[in-house]
Amino acid sequence: MTVGGRAPRDARTHFEVLESLPADSLVEARLETGRTHQIRAHFAAIGHPVAGDSRYGHAGRHGLERQFLHSSRLRFRHPGTGEELSFESTLPADLASALGRARDVHAP
Repeated sequence: MTVGGRAPRDARTHFEVLESLPADSLVEARLETGRTHQIRAHFAAIGHPVAGDSRYGHAGRHGLERQFLHSSRLRFRHPGTGEELSFESTLPADLASALGRARDVHAP
């Protein structure tokens, strides 16, 4: 839940900037590990907290009432059958609206 600390555990987050916005960036993150608050803690640690994150950074940014985090793709092996399962999801309306505001140069 923190970067560093007394007993740090290995955590890896890979990311790619998809779009540079006037005051923000839209990124795609891929987790290699699955630690609590991993994305939020890593981005805050490099000085780029997740928009809407009340714990690590910008609560209420772009009108958000939650963090701007969305799992657009999820893929894993079923624990019982070993079958690979894959799911996709479009950006929810509240995040799409916040993204529109972030793209506007005059957004608060």
